[in-house]
Amino acid sequence: MRTKDILVGAVTLGMIISGIGAAAAQAKFPSQTIRLIVPFAAGGGVDAYARIIAQAIKERRNVDMIVENRPGANGTVGGIGVMRAEPSGYTLLFSASTHVMAKQVMQNPPYDPIADFSAIARVGEAPMLVVMNPRRPQKNISEVIADMKANPDKWEFGVAALGAMGHLATIGFGHLGGVNLTIVPYRGTAPALNDVAGGHAQLLIDPIIALLPMAQSGDVKALAITTAKRSKLAPQIPTAAEAGMPGLEFASWYGIWGPKTLPKDLVAWINTAANEAVKDIAASGRLDTLGIEAVMETPEEFASYIAKDVKRNSDLLKAANFQPM
Repeated sequence: MRTKDILVGAVTLGMIISGIGAAAAQAKFPSQTIRLIVPFAAGGGVDAYARIIAQAIKERRNVDMIVENRPGANGTVGGIGVMRAEPSGYTLLFSASTHVMAKQVMQNPPYDPIADFSAIARVGEAPMLVVMNPRRPQKNISEVIADMKANPDKWEFGVAALGAMGHLATIGFGHLGGVNLTIVPYRGTAPALNDVAGGHAQLLIDPIIALLPMAQSGDVKALAITTAKRSKLAPQIPTAAEAGMPGLEFASWYGIWGPKTLPKDLVAWINTAANEAVKDIAASGRLDTLGIEAVMETPEEFASYIAKDVKRNSDLLKAANFQPM
């Protein structure tokens, strides 16, 4: 046999062995701890639901899964970590609608949130709550708008992250109320909520899962829920329409992403595991107590949903003449 044929054969055999090894490694997935990266501070709505999902997957699949918080740069610090990770399925991103709006709200986003990631699963959506510093005398949105027009310098709206559904709802609030808002971005829900409770900011709109406990304790005042109907979780809280702002209807959603080149079989495995977890949590009744509606989609359905959501929200930002920061 000629030397050239021997070399070609060796290379071919090496490629076959390498392919078999890779396939075997994937077949054994997961054989180590899966890290679920939350790009916001601990204690917020995204973090809370991520931990519930991670626990449900651990229980159903008997795998090790941990949640890591990597806040900063409007959620992109955690996103960068996942984008640069090996496409092995062991480093995943758990975020909200905030993730897909990076290009619309940041002047120099470090990545394309759609093209540079694999959309794996959308795992739930939740109405949001409008809360206010409890020492403010206003009782509803109509009274807040009246005072905003009279004393605009005394009102600041906190947002958990630029591009988050709470941020978009805040822009909608200003548009519907006919007021120019002072918006202060934070590094997650928890610090924004603490500032509203402390009076450093006056208003916040964010998912009910994160805000309701402090609203129930009286640390913040709940003004309205951003859905057409009242929530079973807190039926005493009026809708935005009942509180004086019809049209303020927004819901946050949660999803899981992986690195761009994550193999399709791993995407399918994680998608199935996530859908199983959502189904288990819903069956237990725990989603009702969190104010979250179950979502179980294929990766393709998730990608289609993202495209439509980005289009709607981009149009809202454009109508509000929002300038990326």
